[in-house]
Amino acid sequence: MSPENTRVAIIGAGPAGLLLSWALRDAGIDSIVVENRSQDYVLARIRAGVLEQSAVETLTRLGLGERIRTEGLEHDGIYLQFRGERHHVDFQELIGRSVTVYGQQEVVKDLIAAHNAAGSTIYYEAADVAVHDLESSAPRVTFTHADEAHEITADFVVGADGFHGVCRASIPREAITLYDRSYPYAWLGILANVAPSTDELIYALHEDGFAMHSMRSPHVSRLYLQVDTADSLDQWPDERIWENLHARLGVPGWTLQEGEITDKSITPMRSFVASRLAYGSLFLAGDAGHIVPPTGAKGLNSAIADVTMLAAALAAHYADDDALLSGYGEAALRRQWRVQQFSQWMTDLLHRNRTDLQTMEFDYQSQLGRLDYVTGSVHAQRELAEQYSGLPF
Repeated sequence: MSPENTRVAIIGAGPAGLLLSWALRDAGIDSIVVENRSQDYVLARIRAGVLEQSAVETLTRLGLGERIRTEGLEHDGIYLQFRGERHHVDFQELIGRSVTVYGQQEVVKDLIAAHNAAGSTIYYEAADVAVHDLESSAPRVTFTHADEAHEITADFVVGADGFHGVCRASIPREAITLYDRSYPYAWLGILANVAPSTDELIYALHEDGFAMHSMRSPHVSRLYLQVDTADSLDQWPDERIWENLHARLGVPGWTLQEGEITDKSITPMRSFVASRLAYGSLFLAGDAGHIVPPTGAKGLNSAIADVTMLAAALAAHYADDDALLSGYGEAALRRQWRVQQFSQWMTDLLHRNRTDLQTMEFDYQSQLGRLDYVTGSVHAQRELAEQYSGLPF
């Protein structure tokens, strides 16, 4: 067995784990990252694509902002579309803030490049990962890498290993409550090799369901359709996808440009929060502790917020101030529940729920009424702009 020691052992090399390790390095705190997937797999995962302003500021402060500055697409607002009409919500005009379209895989690419250049210790393709002695001051992580057994002893373990990871599952059941909500619809998402047909993201409520037009670059579009949870990709050939996108996103005088679809997937919609993000010497960050439906673009940003708070708390701890670290779980959860309510509000506002046929049409008319109010009230738009562009970390 190969024994190692570090101050912080991080499980998971997604954006949360990699960013935490980089932020700790910036603060002079050593860490080791353990990931069960390969580096190529981590780089290839296609996920979120909108960064809040605070997320951009954090990444830039840590020296990771060069490609965001040159390749990211800064957006001053979004479009809300209903009844075949499109309404612009201008964040800059309302609150002086913006968001940036920059794919999660690009953030991960920047982080891996930075870590590789700095010689960080990251174990990819680690098997049989387990955490031990979480209630002690010397927790351990064990795993197998390249057929060799490893053991890391640390001051703290951080679970950034996603919803299905080992860290949250290692907290005794009687010590944690899991809050979960599944939605009766899913998102069919595509990447298409075609320039975006819009200058801002479009969120559309249509009689047939939700649709969204986003982008990944000046040459690649990202589009979504609400579909049934039981649907499979076999039921959605390219022709059917484009037909539905035209119908749900169409407005007079505007044309949706088609292109080669290079990726398609169906994602269930769910909300999830663990009742605690700290247990003994273990801390949870990102999807290990919470998941939001993608409507409000909060998944990646929530992970960055967790990491920003946790890195500051760990830095303070090693400077002999434990106030932030002892309060991390409560502070991160309070922020997360505010994010959850916004994501739920956006999701309920823009998707058609067909589970109750007796109330379906009433609910749809009520949604139109809410959209009328939001697009007609500067106060409602300001609230939307504030939450969409990002709560303070």
